[in-house]
Amino acid sequence: MYPNLEAELKRRNFKRADIAKCLGIGLSAVSDKMQHKSDFSLAAAIAIKKFLGVDYSLEYLFARDDEPQTA
Repeated sequence: MYPNLEAELKRRNFKRADIAKCLGIGLSAVSDKMQHKSDFSLAAAIAIKKFLGVDYSLEYLFARDDEPQTA
């Protein structure tokens, strides 16, 4: 999982379906990416960051739950 991304989605009342729509992909593809079964491309990560309207770095926003987190 991406805990920082999940937290931002929750803060803004967005769902994974909103990310799927933003990226033009299916919900199952987003779920696979969120569960690290496949990766978000750099372009997708940038699109999500822009969609959320956050100032966090991509490294922070897409930090995995199995990695140390730094702000």
